[in-house]
Amino acid sequence: MHHTDTIVLRSVEEARDEILRHVRAGASEAVPLLAALGRVVAQDVRADIDVPPFANSAMDGYAVRGAEIDSASLTNPVVLQIIAEVPAGGMTEVPVAPGTAVRIMTGAPMPPQADTVVPFEETDEGRPESLHTQGQVRVYKAVPTGASVRAAGEDVQAGTVVVPRGTLVRAAEIGVLATVGAATVEVYRRPKVAILATGDELVDVDEQPAAGQIRNANGYANAAQVLAAGGEPLQLPIARDTEAELMTRLDEGLRWGADLFLTSGGVSVGDYDVVKKVLLSRGEMEFWRVKMKPGKPVAFGIIDGVPLLGLPGNPVSAMVGFELFGRPALLKMQGREGWARPVIQATFTGRLTDRADRRQYVRVRVEQRAEEWLAHLTGEQGSGVLTSMMHADGLMIVPEGMTEVEPGNVLPVLMLHWPELPSDQSYTAAEAGLDCC
Repeated sequence: MHHTDTIVLRSVEEARDEILRHVRAGASEAVPLLAALGRVVAQDVRADIDVPPFANSAMDGYAVRGAEIDSASLTNPVVLQIIAEVPAGGMTEVPVAPGTAVRIMTGAPMPPQADTVVPFEETDEGRPESLHTQGQVRVYKAVPTGASVRAAGEDVQAGTVVVPRGTLVRAAEIGVLATVGAATVEVYRRPKVAILATGDELVDVDEQPAAGQIRNANGYANAAQVLAAGGEPLQLPIARDTEAELMTRLDEGLRWGADLFLTSGGVSVGDYDVVKKVLLSRGEMEFWRVKMKPGKPVAFGIIDGVPLLGLPGNPVSAMVGFELFGRPALLKMQGREGWARPVIQATFTGRLTDRADRRQYVRVRVEQRAEEWLAHLTGEQGSGVLTSMMHADGLMIVPEGMTEVEPGNVLPVLMLHWPELPSDQSYTAAEAGLDCC
């Protein structure tokens, strides 16, 4: 990276890759198990035991020798002597000799010499003709040998890596970590992101704007995006357009230990020059025109060793810029192996006309109809229309050079999140082709 105030033309991919080259995963820290949710594992976690640690029953039933019930049927049941009972959490050392069975609950260890569990439903358990009072059980079905038995180590073998470094911890990972005794987990530290909104026209959210003023939407929207991406935001006080105030804000972020600066405003051609002047005087900066709409002006560089991403001042541009450049950087700083959002192909239902000198990211609401995804415009696409972002599930990508987008055109949509169905449209088990839930 070189020290320049020359405007450089970049594609979205070139800009993103340049940013990613300058960020890396930070230090790690040990946190209690539940605090690891949403974090990225910083070192492989190995199983300390087999899971399950012993062969156990997958059903409530009777532990038997499978070969002994090969001939069992409704008309010709096999009668076995009940020699013991094992609840979950209990165990028995009594071997299952020929002609005997052990009454067993789900999760209980298999007794010696038993290899099969017959569920209660295939016996006379609970039936009027039951032999239970005589200490016996009738088996009405020849279940296969090994049925309803979970082998020791069936899920996890001791010593194997169960949660590799780089894994995002979700609820299922928490469950697996609990089974292998990981009371604390080594995870990458959350990156600290100092957020700096600049401009004489800005007032804070709790202030009434005077003539010519607007509330600081960018600072809050970007802070929310940082939180959603796993970062720890610090909203610095609004910086007025003076060199002294900008310098002060940057120093505050550095004292806080920022891993990344995120600014909005002051980076485009024609902007009041103070932001560019300060950034250039403090570090190695590049100013780009990225071939995208919205959000063409972007700055990136290093201030006193800390990366700085400068986004445009228009609120939609700032949010889209964070999505394309800030979010991948934050995920990489947390050790995430993948950062790309899912992309679907969707059929556009609206109409757009543009001079198409750069790639467009169009805010759309997606809807699934049978096997097809539909993409509906969320309203006016101006870079100041923040409500259109609020209604968007994704950003439809219109390639450079495409001047007319018509109903029926199929285009990729970068999914920001997946829409949930209203309760009256949710699938029933029958509609989904399932026998049960």
